[in-house]
Amino acid sequence: MADLSTTVGELQLRSPILTASGTAGHGAELAAYVDLSRLGAVVVKSLAWFACKGNPAVRVHQTPSGMINSVGLQGDGLEVWLQKEYHELRLARAKTVVSIWGRTVQDYGRAAEILADAPADIVAVEVNISCPNSEKGNQLFAHSASDTRRILEVTQVCGRPRWAKLSPNVGPELVRIADAAAEGGANAVTLINTFFGLSIDPVTRKSRLGVATGEVGRAGGVSGPAIHPMAVRAVADVHAAIPELPIVAVGGVASVEDVVEFALVGASAVQVGTANFADPRICGRLTTNLHDWCAKQGNSNFSDLVGQAIL
Repeated sequence: MADLSTTVGELQLRSPILTASGTAGHGAELAAYVDLSRLGAVVVKSLAWFACKGNPAVRVHQTPSGMINSVGLQGDGLEVWLQKEYHELRLARAKTVVSIWGRTVQDYGRAAEILADAPADIVAVEVNISCPNSEKGNQLFAHSASDTRRILEVTQVCGRPRWAKLSPNVGPELVRIADAAAEGGANAVTLINTFFGLSIDPVTRKSRLGVATGEVGRAGGVSGPAIHPMAVRAVADVHAAIPELPIVAVGGVASVEDVVEFALVGASAVQVGTANFADPRICGRLTTNLHDWCAKQGNSNFSDLVGQAIL
């Protein structure tokens, strides 16, 4: 069996396969389909220090190669999550990464403070700065290098590794913003969140989603296989410019080849997102298939693949 262990900064994971935030619930919802202890980690849906009811329906619409969503960041808040749903992940022996969000910089700091005394098997905090906020209208914190740096600085109080989840909707500025995240203390960056998109019903002539998000009214975030090549490019660009910055890749992973492709361009770990909705067993299957792929290719260690693309 190949050694699938990998490191993201100082954090060692038994596998490079993780769930993506927002696609595996807040607890152990996938435990009925996957042995969560085999995964590198479960990344829970983003939580704030306060409760949020999320967006009105319709929240999700299938696209030809994925989906567009405007689910919103529904949740009961970090303190309730720690008291109730986190227990399920502990019973499943899952390493847990908590994703946090906020409407202001101070919201992020307060969320980080709540996690400061959290159990040790919460191994990292993913700082989701690529969601809509109310401080600057419909802009994202991750569209500003200075905001990115500030939020990473105020979340240091959580006392564990932090991964900055960045937006692809900044074009060539992504490298500069990733660098700002590192300057703020990020131990890694998660690349990428969804692309802004819009889907119109030809009959009603209205958006298929029920709420305005992003920079276009009544729009949403596009994910799935359609965005995979763009995600690969984003990872490759950031790795080439900042090779010392660990990367957790996400975007359209549906096969073991997708996992390996992300590794070759510089990702130390890979999150599986939209594919979980179509097949909740996929993370377990990808783990098995990655063992088989490495064995067939003569790779005894997954980590040897990282950054080895010939570009």
